[in-house]
Amino acid sequence: MSRLKDRYKSEILPELKKEWSIANDLAVPRLRKIVVNVGLGDAKDNQEIIDKVSGNITALTGQKPVVAKSKRSISNFKLSQGQPIGVVATLRGERMFDFLDKLITIVLPKVRDFRGLPGSAFDGQGNYTLGLREQTTFPEVNYQAGVIGSKVRGLEVTIVTTARDREKGRKLLELLGMPFRKEKARV
Repeated sequence: MSRLKDRYKSEILPELKKEWSIANDLAVPRLRKIVVNVGLGDAKDNQEIIDKVSGNITALTGQKPVVAKSKRSISNFKLSQGQPIGVVATLRGERMFDFLDKLITIVLPKVRDFRGLPGSAFDGQGNYTLGLREQTTFPEVNYQAGVIGSKVRGLEVTIVTTARDREKGRKLLELLGMPFRKEKARV
């Protein structure tokens, strides 16, 4: 079992049940899935870029991503329906907990000038989205593989929870170890 999943079941779940006085274990907020997304709008004509980014995402998530294709044609962007515009990997179960543990303990401390994650990136349902400017902060991706098509590619990570509001989602992620910035009280 994953180290983070074991900690969730043994420490975090009982603490959240006690704090919010919830009787049922299944009513306590938990992680549902993690979605890793890379937009490749400039690579619509170059299959090699899509293959390289797909290889990087496979290396850092542990599963092969799906190539996202455009749903409609947009003439201003010179985009035809069905052209590849990104790659998406959805993680659940053990891989989700392993990826989140790696993100919290290894990747985020390697980000340059890191002072914590902003608490404003929650949506109304308690889900958190964070963007990373470089894939090279992951240990599986070396710098030469991170520069694809003369650009350093970033990625977006969305952590989907079963929380119904942002306060419960934030509390869950704080207990899991997400390093949020300390908010200063406004006077």
